[in-house]
Amino acid sequence: MAYVRPAPGGLTYSLCRYRGSKLQFRGPKRRPEGRNWVAFLGGTETFGKFIPRPFPVQVEAAVGRMCVNLGWSNAGPDVLLRDPGLLPLAGRAGAVVLAVPCACNLSNRYYRVHPRRNDRFVRATARLERLYPEVDFTAFHFTRHLLGHLSALSPARFAVVREELQLAWMERMGAALARLEAPVVLLWFSARAPTEGGARAAPEEDPALVTRLMLDRLAPRVRQVLEVTASPAARAAGTQGMVLTPMEEPAARHMLGPAAHREAAAALAPVVRELLAT
Repeated sequence: MAYVRPAPGGLTYSLCRYRGSKLQFRGPKRRPEGRNWVAFLGGTETFGKFIPRPFPVQVEAAVGRMCVNLGWSNAGPDVLLRDPGLLPLAGRAGAVVLAVPCACNLSNRYYRVHPRRNDRFVRATARLERLYPEVDFTAFHFTRHLLGHLSALSPARFAVVREELQLAWMERMGAALARLEAPVVLLWFSARAPTEGGARAAPEEDPALVTRLMLDRLAPRVRQVLEVTASPAARAAGTQGMVLTPMEEPAARHMLGPAAHREAAAALAPVVRELLAT
C-alpha cells in the first residue's frame, strides 16, 4: 500500500476500509445508508492522488448528497470484479459514477496482472512468449512499460495484443456493469478525447487503449456516457495546486490536476443531481 501513503510533506489520504472489501479507499470513511448517496468507482484520478479536493468531493458539495470515493489507484476491471465487497457496496447507492479505466491493467491470454494492484505485471503467458520470443519478460514490472516496449518493437505484433486487451476489457466491463443495480454514469475523464479507431489507441494515452467504439458498445448498459476532456487551460496548469513531494513530481506530471478535477465536477454535478431526483 506504499504507493498511496504520503511521503513526508505529501498529501494525507486518511485511508479507510468498508465492510466486505479487501481494499483501502481514500477517507474520511463515510457511512452510507439507504440510496440517497453516490458511489464513485475508478482508478487513480477518482482516488485523487495528489489532489486535495478530487472531483467526488466537489460533486458532493455541489449536489448536497453524500459521495463515497471508492477509487483505487491504477484499478482496472479486475479490481471491480475480484474484490468481494466493492460492487455490492456501490450497487446500493442511488447512483454510480464509474470512471473509464484503461485496458492495460487486466489479466488476459497474453499476461497476468496482480489481482489488486492491476498495473503490476506478474508474468507473460506462453502465448505472449511465442509472439515475442526475443523479449526477456523478467525485465518488466508494470503493464505500461511492457506494452510500450512491445508496441515499439513490433507494431504489427502489438496489434494482436491490443485487440486481445480491448476484447477482454469489453467483457469485464460488461460483467461489472451487470452486477451494479444502481444507475451508472460512465465517465470519460482524460486529457484527450476518445480515439475513433483501435489502431490509434496507444498504451501511453489514458485511458489507455480505450476507443470511442468501445464506449459506444457499453452505452446501452449505462444511464449515460459523459465525456470530460480537460481543457487546454487545465492541461497547461500542470501540477499547480497538487500536494506532493519533489520525488513525486515526475509521476504527477502525467496526471490531471485540480483544474481538470473542477471541470469534471462541473460536468458531473447536474447529471448526478438528475439521477438522484428520479
